[in-house]
Amino acid sequence: MLATAVAAAVTTPVVFLSAGPAFAETPKPTVSKGSTAQQDEPDGPDYAELARLEAAVAAAEQKVEDLKAEREQVKNDLLAGNLGKEVVEELAAAEEAVADAKAARTAAEAVLTAAKEALTAIEADAAATPEQKTAAAEAVTTAEAEVAKAVAAATAADERLARATTAWNDARVALAQKGSLLAEDIKAAEQELADAEAAVDAFWEDKGDFEECVEDGAVRSTLAGPKTITIGSSANFSLTVKNTSDRDLDSVRSYLFAAQLPESWEDIDDEDPDLDRYFDIDWKTAANPKWTELDFQDDAIELGAIGKGGKVDVTLRLTVDEDAPAGEGIAFATGEYENEDGSCGISEQYAEVEFDIVEPSEEPEETASPSPSPSTSTPAPAATSGHTPQGGSSHTPVTTGGELAATGSSDVLPQVGMAAGAALVLGAGAVFVARRRKADA
Repeated sequence: MLATAVAAAVTTPVVFLSAGPAFAETPKPTVSKGSTAQQDEPDGPDYAELARLEAAVAAAEQKVEDLKAEREQVKNDLLAGNLGKEVVEELAAAEEAVADAKAARTAAEAVLTAAKEALTAIEADAAATPEQKTAAAEAVTTAEAEVAKAVAAATAADERLARATTAWNDARVALAQKGSLLAEDIKAAEQELADAEAAVDAFWEDKGDFEECVEDGAVRSTLAGPKTITIGSSANFSLTVKNTSDRDLDSVRSYLFAAQLPESWEDIDDEDPDLDRYFDIDWKTAANPKWTELDFQDDAIELGAIGKGGKVDVTLRLTVDEDAPAGEGIAFATGEYENEDGSCGISEQYAEVEFDIVEPSEEPEETASPSPSPSTSTPAPAATSGHTPQGGSSHTPVTTGGELAATGSSDVLPQVGMAAGAALVLGAGAVFVARRRKADA
């Protein structure tokens, strides 16, 4: 969900940028507090019941999907005339037989006409012999017999075509009836799905009060790293996550996403942007000193409890695949927390860092020591609002007197910094809600 949200922001920048101010008004999904027994016994009866209900939802969703696909195939078959191989082939053969029989009858009738004309001419010829007259008369008789055969063949072909046409029409009607029945089946399956989803909702309602997770500034992230990374190598970044609230936070997590940016929006595949395909990220902290691989799609960096005013420093190792193209990259980080008393929150702030991806033969530009970058809050501000993209990339736009300075950066980068950062917060929120619900089960 997290990667999808960021990819959506990258591929649909206008939507996210124009809708930015509405993010703060978006209702947050509610999350069940759950009981201690439920959390301590994930394999207990409650979890088994929830698993059964969710399996029923999944089965109902699949049933609806399969029925809709089957009905779509029926519709396509009707439009294309795909009514069964035997029916279609017989109709085509019958039509060809009718055409052949018609041509044969026409030819036989032409032969008969010629034979009659020859007989008439011979009978009028005083010099014609009896043998010639007899032969001419026999030619007419033979031609008449051929015409009779041709007429019979044409009649049989017409009857065959009538039967084939009836079979074709019957198959079409049957297929249309199947489509109508499938429409009813889909309606029933959709009701089954609604009932299954309602059963899941009822399960959570039975667990007691629900508490809404807030979007606040209790968790604040800063991110810093090098200006350039060589293709096929790794570079370390530093992430600092601070508790800026007025209380201890019992469990804090950080979400991270990195993207390789093309030169323009036109170079992005809307259906499958896959912007993180060239990156791998590992992380470690003082409490977790072993490198741990981070899956952008599913994982969070588990930071544990952070006391009031405290912070956790995270070392990140970003590896650029050897097949990656040279260009620009960007990384985002945001956080969330939950407490034992059931309160929880999604950070309204995210941090970003930009960097250049360079060929091994390129001489890197002069780099400055990484320093913590300023943070950015959502909703994402316009370029003239004082927003300063973070990181040390030599192509980083900077704000000067409220105006965005032109530095030759890709036209994608400044917009992604606002749009995808906002989506990162929303995506992290979706992941967080899913994780809490699973834990509460």
